[in-house]
Amino acid sequence: MLLNLLLGPDPALLGTDAMSASPFSLLPAASTNAQELDNIYVAVTLICALSFVLLIGAQVYFMVKYKKPAEGHRKTSPITHSGKLEFWWSFIPTLILIALFVWGETLYMKMVTPPSDAVNIRVTGQKWFWTVEYPDVPGAILTDELIVPKDVPVRLTLTSNDVIHSFYVPVFRQKKDAVPGRYSNLWFQATTVGTYPLFCTEYCGDQHSTMIGKVHVVERAEFDARLAEAAKLEPGEGESMADFGARVFDRGGCAACHSIDGSAKTGPTLKGKYGAQEVLSDGSTVTIDDNYIRESILEPNAKVVQGFTPQMPSFAGRFDDRAITGLIEYIKSLK
Repeated sequence: MLLNLLLGPDPALLGTDAMSASPFSLLPAASTNAQELDNIYVAVTLICALSFVLLIGAQVYFMVKYKKPAEGHRKTSPITHSGKLEFWWSFIPTLILIALFVWGETLYMKMVTPPSDAVNIRVTGQKWFWTVEYPDVPGAILTDELIVPKDVPVRLTLTSNDVIHSFYVPVFRQKKDAVPGRYSNLWFQATTVGTYPLFCTEYCGDQHSTMIGKVHVVERAEFDARLAEAAKLEPGEGESMADFGARVFDRGGCAACHSIDGSAKTGPTLKGKYGAQEVLSDGSTVTIDDNYIRESILEPNAKVVQGFTPQMPSFAGRFDDRAITGLIEYIKSLK
């Protein structure tokens, strides 16, 4: 149990690669900045360990050497001042601290100054999921998934639609707050192909712990192909509209707020709702039909179900008519 707590969530449950087999080993360093940060961390740890050994060792040595004898007392010898000793025990630590400061400041400036040729990606936090947009690939919008090319610098522009979230990828050693009404930036260059967990590390509500995504590091050719596929969002050959709607439901991150099994979440469940009567926040009633579902997707705050708050973002401009039709057919199938 203790080992599980130290290691964190089971990667199998996150759907990502295993990161560490021991709580005493560092996580994989999957970016250029991550390895440099690890180098500083290891250097500081070694300096602290050496200082601990020297100080405690000297303390133990003097305790043994000058312990009270079995009989009588020792006369203390005259203590004289040593200017050289005081200089060196102040000068050496000062040099070490200055070196660590210069090292850390240099890396910090590198981490906050993205290259001019970095791939631009926009990330928006929303209770309780991440929306990832690729401006250079129209229509490529993902939910809780960040796809980045290996060995290519990437710049993320972060913001939030509601409260403060915090974007954190452990294997990149990168964490940055996503603040409503503001934009913040971070950049990295992934070095290892794989799938890694993405967390929100700022408490943002009762489902904060479920705000988990994935970062896929792939080769550049696969990166371009996956974005092209993500930009399509249209029915496949022989695919029913309900099945297509299920993909749209997953792509849009709808499951973060709406369940399909009848359980309550931030938004009302969708199971068995089509054709039913729903009581709205103003006391009126509405029949859940095609028009109501369409309106709720494009103008989610127009008719809010009683017992829920208006938190759903609009999907206008993100889902076209075909995608909305697919969602309607999918909701119809949830008996």
